[in-house]
Amino acid sequence: QVRLVESGGGLVQAGGSLRLSCAASGLTVSKYAMGWFRQAPGKEREFVAAIRSNSGSTYYAESVKGRFTFSRDNAKNTMYLQMNSLKPEDTAVYYCAASAHYSGSSYPYHYDYWGQGTQVTVSS
Repeated sequence: QVRLVESGGGLVQAGGSLRLSCAASGLTVSKYAMGWFRQAPGKEREFVAAIRSNSGSTYYAESVKGRFTFSRDNAKNTMYLQMNSLKPEDTAVYYCAASAHYSGSSYPYHYDYWGQGTQVTVSS
């Protein structure tokens, strides 16, 4: 049974930092394409970042490029999203996801497994 569990969310002031974690079980993160998405109230789920399964290449939404860093620790079967210079518009529930077939995709429907989400709130 595949399980993705996010943690690390919270309340932070604008300009601050948070590191989200996504611990995986039932799959090996190095063999799946992994992604981070977020969803703000009243908005659709949007792409944040993705990492390819084979090369480990990363891709970012323009809105977070240069501020967020996606990494994974294969030994811990965990991936991370380091978020710096946070802005109020980054406020959302953040989800990690895994795709068996689409590497580096920004489309939520390409992902097969999802975590339950972690709330990130950035105050101005």
